[in-house]
Amino acid sequence: MADVRELRRLLLELDDQLVSCMRCGMCQAVCPLYAETGREALVARGKIVLLEQLAHEMIKDPEGVKDKLETCLLCGACAASCPSGVKVLDIFLKARAVLAGYLGLPPVKRLIFRGLLVRPGLFNALLSLGSKFQGLFTRPVSEMLGSSCARFSSEVLGDRHFPALAGEPLHKTVPSLDEPRKAGGLKVAFFPGCMVDKVFPRVGAAVLKVLAHHQVAVFLPANQACCGIPALSSGDRPSFQKLVDMNLERFAGGDFDYLVTPCATCTSTIKKFWPSLAGADPAKRETLDKLAAKTLDINAFLVDVLKVQGTGVPGAHDRKVTVHDPCHLKKSLGVAAQPRAVVRLNPNVDLVEMAEADVCCGCGGSFTLLHYDLAQKIGKKKRDNIVASGAQTVATGCPACMLQITDMLSKAGDQVAVRHPVELYAETLD
Repeated sequence: MADVRELRRLLLELDDQLVSCMRCGMCQAVCPLYAETGREALVARGKIVLLEQLAHEMIKDPEGVKDKLETCLLCGACAASCPSGVKVLDIFLKARAVLAGYLGLPPVKRLIFRGLLVRPGLFNALLSLGSKFQGLFTRPVSEMLGSSCARFSSEVLGDRHFPALAGEPLHKTVPSLDEPRKAGGLKVAFFPGCMVDKVFPRVGAAVLKVLAHHQVAVFLPANQACCGIPALSSGDRPSFQKLVDMNLERFAGGDFDYLVTPCATCTSTIKKFWPSLAGADPAKRETLDKLAAKTLDINAFLVDVLKVQGTGVPGAHDRKVTVHDPCHLKKSLGVAAQPRAVVRLNPNVDLVEMAEADVCCGCGGSFTLLHYDLAQKIGKKKRDNIVASGAQTVATGCPACMLQITDMLSKAGDQVAVRHPVELYAETLD
């Protein structure tokens, strides 16, 4: 159980933030869950009404409040559309922390976050072991998508199709880097994120290839920890703060101009939540603010900082590519044109737009584990829009979206590849 004083502090912060909601209902029009269920209680406005009486409702029906708060994709569509600028995600994350403090973390989450996630060495070792034996429990489904499914009935995996754990994670092939600046040029810190490291190391390799091509030196500290968003979204603020502190320690000794990451969720977490939710220490907050200001999505870094342009040499145009906008890129950070610009750097592709490219794919991190029925319904709409575009490849800058879209395409038997935009650019480089 959390310290009572900490719960009181969070409740007071919530009270201060809740008053700015005007109940206009704009959030309802953009909420993917409302579009699927028609339930007002699942919309930001409905949850905010509930949270105004949180202290009372928490005593009266804590599990009911928890269920409503957890039935949220944290996609940020409500915050992006709010005319009052209500920081909806901040509010929901603080409310989840209050509930977790009051009820305590479930045993499984406590084991995952406090037993594994905050111990990166152990976490890496267990997943490496899992990658060696995963074939006993899973079987391949689609070679193009690299997807597998459970060999046996599984309550955890269900009927999902998912990419297998990488045989060789990125941290094994590239444990660390601290390159000297090349002719006085730029140097970046590289934060791959857990999903790129352990499931999509090819994306990390593509980032390193592109940076090397543009003579950008790389600082990649060893033993990086998770960005903390899984713990934070479950209300485990202590684990989140430990993970932030670990990463600050890893990057503290680096001399770099920017921190880049190919994960939309990691980018958003570092820029938005590390400074605002990692504690009240002024010195630490100042350090986090400075790091957040340096943090960029890899697509934004290539386009906005390096000003990378295509060769102008006509290509074969042998495939069509469509782009899915991750919620944490477009809605949280305003990054949408840059991934498309990176895709266009490959002269062999034609960029075609799908309908509703910026609508959530239905993943929502842990949401898909807790509410797979809703995640599937939302995801199938995304799959339909991808297929209707006529594209042979869908590109997206979020590994979690890559997981969800792979699941939907694989289960439908579609022959559509899922790639990160930087992969499409990297394949054109020597």
